[in-house]
Parts: sequence; C-alpha cells; structure tokens
Amino acid sequence: MRYIPIGCVKEGMILGKTLYGEMGEILLREGAIVHLSYVKKMKELGYFGIYIEDELSEGIKVQDVISEDLKMKTVKAVRNFMQSSSDEKLVKRSFSNIENLIEDIVDEILDNKDLVVNMVDLKVATNYTFYHSVNVSVLALVLGVALKLDREELYLLGMTSLLHDMGKIFTPSEILDKPDKLTKEEYDEIKKHSQNGYRYVKEKLDVNTKVYVGIQQHHERFDGTGYPNGITGKKISLFGRVIAISDVFDALVSDRPYRKGILPSEGMEYIMGSGGTLFDPDIVNVFSKKIAPYPIGTCVILSNGYLGIVVKNYENYCLRPLVKIIKENEKCIEPYYINLLDSNYDVTIKSVADAMEMTS
Repeated sequence: MRYIPIGCVKEGMILGKTLYGEMGEILLREGAIVHLSYVKKMKELGYFGIYIEDELSEGIKVQDVISEDLKMKTVKAVRNFMQSSSDEKLVKRSFSNIENLIEDIVDEILDNKDLVVNMVDLKVATNYTFYHSVNVSVLALVLGVALKLDREELYLLGMTSLLHDMGKIFTPSEILDKPDKLTKEEYDEIKKHSQNGYRYVKEKLDVNTKVYVGIQQHHERFDGTGYPNGITGKKISLFGRVIAISDVFDALVSDRPYRKGILPSEGMEYIMGSGGTLFDPDIVNVFSKKIAPYPIGTCVILSNGYLGIVVKNYENYCLRPLVKIIKENEKCIEPYYINLLDSNYDVTIKSVADAMEMTS
C-alpha cells in the first residue's frame, strides 16, 4: 500500500486502510473500491489523504505499534471521559475503562518494541483532540520503552500522555475550533489548559503524583521558554520532557481544517533542530531512532533522481530505509529494491515525491 493525498484519489482505487467516521464507526473497510461519492464524504470529514493498494505498492504493508481496534477503542474512551467530566459517576466508570486500555496499549507496544513508528495517521478532523491524545500516548510510550522505563513507569507515562490535554475541557470551543489565527487573549486562554488539567486530575482522580505533574509540565521547554512556570532542563519531570516532544511532533504532522500537516520528515527535522533548546537533547536523540521520518508507503525521490516507495524502516537508522524503485530518470521500470542501509549504495532520500510524479 501507499499513501496519497485526497486530491489524487481516483474512481476505482482500492482502499488500503479502513477509514472511520466521527463516532469511531467504520466508514469504509480496507479493500473497498473507492467511488467519487466516497471521496466527497472523506473531504467533508477532514481526511487529507488515504492509503491505497495498487500495482506500484504491491506487497508493501504498514505494521502499526498498536492495533487499529485498540486505537479506536481508546479514542472513544478518551472522548467519553472528557465529555463526562461533570458527572462523578460517569467519570469513575469511564476512567476505569481508560486504565484497562492503557494496560493493553503498554502490552502491545512491549510486544512490538523493535518496530519503528510510522506516523501517517488517518483521523477525522472533528475528533482531533481525542486522536491526538492517543497518538501522543503511543509516541510517549515508544520513547519510554526505548528509555528502559519499567512496566509501572510505562503505565503512568501512558496515563499522563493520554490525559495531557484534559484541561482543554475548560477552554471555550470557539477558541479551540477557531480556524483563524488566535488573538493574544485567545492564546492566553489556551495556555491555561495545562494548569487546568493539572488541577482537575489532582483533585478528581486517584493517581500517582507523576501523572498530574507531567500534565502540568507538557508545555514547559528545556530552555525555560515554556509555560506555565518557565522551568528549565532536568527540572522538568521526565514525563513532561517526553510528552513535550510527542505532543509537538503529532501536532505538526496532523492535518487540521485550517492547515495541512507537514511531512513527518519535516516534523523530525524540527524536533531534531530544537534539541537542547525546546527539548531535552538526550530524548530527541532517542526519538530520532524510533520514529520514521519517511513512513512505510511514502513515495520518495532519491539523490540520484530515482523514484520509489519506502518498504521498511530500520531502528537506529531511520534515514536509510529499504526502498522499492519504480522509476529511473522519469521512466517506469521493472521494480527492484535498494537498501539504503547497505554501504554499497551512495544515495540518500532527497525529498518526498508528489503523488502525480509516481503515476505520470
């Protein structure tokens, strides 16, 4: 399979990954034939691209660090928990569900701990906060495993990252969903969410101190330019430092109604360029070895001008994937593979290819 922008989807294409609606219901199953009427609905829901199966990408599979089923269950659970925040009985019941799901997420990530994360996410724009919370939790836990945290610490990190934006329930929806640039006053209101989340979780939930401290500190920055308290370096809790990177990366690569997300490679470049200033450089180093800048299914242009599709990423060598070459000098050829990890190949990935370049 390969990922293409929604504007390049054509009648008769085969869907590579299942799409879900606003309430987590299945919208279109993997393997379905795409019709133009479906594309219209995808656009209405805020999908900016989909995975397709075709001859060019035959045999290319994206393996997720947690199953799609578990992910969707957790998205629903976060939504239910955040929407029931004013009802104590519902809060208790929905939080119990979240605790169980965190255990399941930790289990699946530990089972897939050698996988490199391929962060091309298909999510409905209106449910951004809930999908974002789950994505940040997955990224944080992958980092936690790489940092050799024990299971109890991973569980607490998973809970902290899943609830890191809990304070947004107190932010007016007209500010959260505003499609234009925020005013200073509106931005100041948004910035209250980390402190509001800290207070809510501390007062309403029976959790370890590390959880609400991490929620409070996920917008602190290594050089002291963050909020709410402007603390620096290792004075920021480990959970706060891990979630800061995970939160920013997912926000950068996510499509929103008012802007398209940047490429994972560009998101990685931003994170790496901010090591030692915005983010803990040691954690940035770990992040760069576990998150793929060129996810499987990404169409790429190599430094020699060849075009191909990323087939496999390697832990610790994320810039040197296995690539299926489908064009040489703009001419279609019989596909073959180049492993950029092999020192015999003195080529690198130059850029991500436009979908039209792959088919023209």
